[in-house]
Amino acid sequence: MLARLVEPKQSGGFLSRIFSRLFRRRKRIILGIYGPVNSGKTTLANKICMDFVGEKLGTVSRVPHETRTVSVMENVSLKLRNGSSLVMDVVDTPGIAMRVTYRSFLRYGFKKEEALERAAEAAKGVVEAIKSMERVDVALIVLDSTKDPTSQVNWVIAGNLKARGIPYIVVANKIDLPYSRPNRVEKAFSEDLVVKISALRGDNIESLYEAIAEVASG
Repeated sequence: MLARLVEPKQSGGFLSRIFSRLFRRRKRIILGIYGPVNSGKTTLANKICMDFVGEKLGTVSRVPHETRTVSVMENVSLKLRNGSSLVMDVVDTPGIAMRVTYRSFLRYGFKKEEALERAAEAAKGVVEAIKSMERVDVALIVLDSTKDPTSQVNWVIAGNLKARGIPYIVVANKIDLPYSRPNRVEKAFSEDLVVKISALRGDNIESLYEAIAEVASG
């Protein structure tokens, strides 16, 4: 978790300001990436890690619940155009769903036994994703902007983060697609910070990096 600055007794305002500045320079956070199934979480995690580490974090697939366990890339140094930087541990999480059924895997050619196993793993992944919120400092809620943003699962994710006091950014992803409607995401989450991007192409990704740094410093 993010370290907390403890002001030494009788240090005075001058020393406190020095320690605060030193602390900000070494700022480090755990960034959690959340969202419903196939919203582009792993694609975004891979984009962040490729931009600053040169390695991918996970495997992307059209099959739902491809990411079934929490994955972490440590020591990702996010660097902005203004020269500032932020060290992050990037946490990619399984897609969160209100209901997981083996039948959804049958459509992708899995046999029933394999589908049942996948569904069980996916259900455990949802629980693991929610539990991982306990250790993150800043979260991204990644939404597919071609879909209805008022889906119940989106409110569940946001509600869990709010209940834990975790600041988050709503990411309206897939703006490169013809049926993308990021303005609907902005309207649905009018009280939250919304950033429109294409994780696949990198459209407007610098704005997201700046938003992460701003939220982390707040």
